[in-house]
Amino acid sequence: MADTRRRVKVYTLNEDRQWDDRGTGHVSSSYVERLKGMSLLVRAESDGSLLLESKINPNTAYQKQQDTLIVWSEAENYDLALSFQEKAGCDEIWEKICQVQGKDPSVDITQELVEESEEERFDDMSSPGLELPPCELSRLEELAELVAASLPSPLRREKLALALENEGYIKKLLELFHVCEDLENVEGLHHLYEIIKGIFLLNRTALFEVMFSEECIMDVIGCLEYDPTLSLPRKHREFLTKTAKFKEVIPISDPELKQKIHQTYRVQYIQDMVLPTPSVFEENMLSTLHSFIFFNKVEIVGMLQEDEKFLTELFAQLTDDSTDDDKRQELVNFLKEFCAFSQTLQPQNRDSFFKTLSNMGILPALEVILGMDDVQVRSAATDIFSYLVEYNPSMVREFVMQEAQQNDDDILLINLIIEHMICDPDPELGGAVQLMGLLRTLVDPENMLATANKTEKTEFLSFFYKHCMHVLTAPLLANTTEEKPSKEDFQTAQLLALILELLTFCVEHHTYHIKNYIINKDILRRVLVLMGSKHAFVALCALRFMRKIIGLKDEFYNRYIMKAFLFEAVVKAFLNNGSRYNLLNSAIIEMFEFIRVEDIKSLTAHVIENYWKALEDVDYVQTFKGLKLRYEQQRERQDNPKLDSMRSILRNNRYRRDARTLEEEEEMWFNTEEDEMEDGEPVLLPPDKSKNDDEIMDHFGKFIERKKLKDGDEKEVLTKSTLTGRQSPSFKLSFSSTSSGSSKSSLTSQSASSNSPGSPGSPGSPGSPGSIAKSTPHTAAITTKGGLIGLVDYPDDDDDEEEEEEEEDGEEKEPSAPLTKKSRLGS
Repeated sequence: MADTRRRVKVYTLNEDRQWDDRGTGHVSSSYVERLKGMSLLVRAESDGSLLLESKINPNTAYQKQQDTLIVWSEAENYDLALSFQEKAGCDEIWEKICQVQGKDPSVDITQELVEESEEERFDDMSSPGLELPPCELSRLEELAELVAASLPSPLRREKLALALENEGYIKKLLELFHVCEDLENVEGLHHLYEIIKGIFLLNRTALFEVMFSEECIMDVIGCLEYDPTLSLPRKHREFLTKTAKFKEVIPISDPELKQKIHQTYRVQYIQDMVLPTPSVFEENMLSTLHSFIFFNKVEIVGMLQEDEKFLTELFAQLTDDSTDDDKRQELVNFLKEFCAFSQTLQPQNRDSFFKTLSNMGILPALEVILGMDDVQVRSAATDIFSYLVEYNPSMVREFVMQEAQQNDDDILLINLIIEHMICDPDPELGGAVQLMGLLRTLVDPENMLATANKTEKTEFLSFFYKHCMHVLTAPLLANTTEEKPSKEDFQTAQLLALILELLTFCVEHHTYHIKNYIINKDILRRVLVLMGSKHAFVALCALRFMRKIIGLKDEFYNRYIMKAFLFEAVVKAFLNNGSRYNLLNSAIIEMFEFIRVEDIKSLTAHVIENYWKALEDVDYVQTFKGLKLRYEQQRERQDNPKLDSMRSILRNNRYRRDARTLEEEEEMWFNTEEDEMEDGEPVLLPPDKSKNDDEIMDHFGKFIERKKLKDGDEKEVLTKSTLTGRQSPSFKLSFSSTSSGSSKSSLTSQSASSNSPGSPGSPGSPGSPGSIAKSTPHTAAITTKGGLIGLVDYPDDDDDEEEEEEEEDGEEKEPSAPLTKKSRLGS
């Protein structure tokens, strides 16, 4: 068996000035060749790996604290500590350190913490020790000045601390404190306050052990009541002795444990309430006080955890029906504080702690407590439950799934949590918010485990939707039976907002479970009833729920929305909001904009076909007109299936001339079909772009003529597009064949009266100034609602048209670049 004297825990101080546990092992000291000196070695008790290898540097300041701690700094901002299981082991290693550094093992610090200036070093060398004035009433002012003068210098602080330790000066000061109080000597009491505060800033464990001893701690607190800056003294001792009562809910047989609990509470009170808030320069001077409290808490949790008799009795009384309410409240409060202390533990120790509580039956005990009527008891139980969920949600999920096999839904632990959330008496629903956060953690798939044999996500979500979801949604369903919410008070509105927040989370993170539940229970329709709530935040929560569903772009959801005409509530809320520019207005427009941008065809058609008349007058954004445009383009493609095949030809790599040319032509093709309007006017293409459009249409017309059409056939490939409020040009290609075999193509454009490229009023068209009408060998016309107008050719089109005509007549000429590309299409 390993020597327990050498058993230690290794700690390092993190950036938050908290100690991190690096592991448990056994320490030894030996010469390490690589480090060229005597070193401290700690090997892990679990696998023998090296936890620590630290050379004992002759210039490093080692501190011995609380008889079982050795603390030092390896480098700047890197502090280490060894916590020994036994005092004998600490003394043994301390002697080795002092031996290397040539120090007397009776000291508690081996070196100065900060280098002194040459002047200070010279002054201090000339005075080997610090002589304190006699501890008398008349010399208190002198002593207070001496303490204040020593604090800036680390060496002087060290000498002052040694003088206070060696002469038993603190106890003498506390005797003077009683004299001053009896004589009501306010000036002396003010000096004692400054002296005791200065002793705290010396940051010495040995002095703390004297000050925090059972016989001295209350007098130390008494000295700190007389702050010179206050007109009246504080009453800290009265609070600790009369108001703060120690309740031993379960008898603690270990006197050392009991004394440690008392000491830790009082020292924590001194740190939090008695000592003034330290300045930036004083903050690091209290690091030893923080460490003192931290290690005390670790010891308390460890001692209680090892006392199986104590824990067994605690849980037995918690779950005993005969335990009276006052006693049970005390037991729950103790367990809550016990769990709070565990937060100081490192992860591996905290894991052991919660496993111990789980084995003792903490979750069944919480279930009993949460079923009680006492609000304070339930509140404390909720805090304990939150510690368990935050640390190990899988443990809680496993328990509730096992429990479901034996109990009814009404008494399941998770349903009790939901009921407490729903029935929170707090008008602000503070408890409900906390519980909703816990439920969210439990149903979050991100922290669920997956093993080879089972998937926690599948099992737990199936359980939750079968046994618990109906409890969660009950208030929502009860409040949305009519066309408007049945209850509109603020507390109910807040509760519904919380429920909707959790349901929205489920939509985002769960798959078929929530989908089946929403569709089968018609949840979305009930949620959208809340769009008519007088509370804007509730309407926004309902809208956010629907927006999350639409954001999934799931056709199952979309069909459900369309079948039930669920956009009606949203459109109605939008119209009722009027011209107000608020969050509701923006959120609704954003949802429709999402449908337009993502081109969700089914929803686009549904909205336009059913709600266009209500939305067509909204012109301060282009969202609804954009939806209408999408709808018209969609209808156009449905009516003309060959349109898509033509587009596929454009995209086919076999006929690609080069990447740049293809991109330009495709862009022109789609720009021609889907011109974007600005301020109600068409965006006009420059003449050369229009010319390129004509070339493209001719080339593809001839290709399709040779490949697809027989003599005498005439087919329409594109039909007109009619838009309400704004229109973009669409083209109709017609092909004809003569007996001579020469083919002619005519380009027919059907357009509304709005000015579009190639229509009257556009540059180079018959209706615009400066246009020139020319006759061409082709039969071509632009068809508008006003009748037929001759096709206008641009002056620079002559050469291209002649080349095209000669190609059609079969003449053998050197092909131009466009015709070469065309012949490649026909290959």
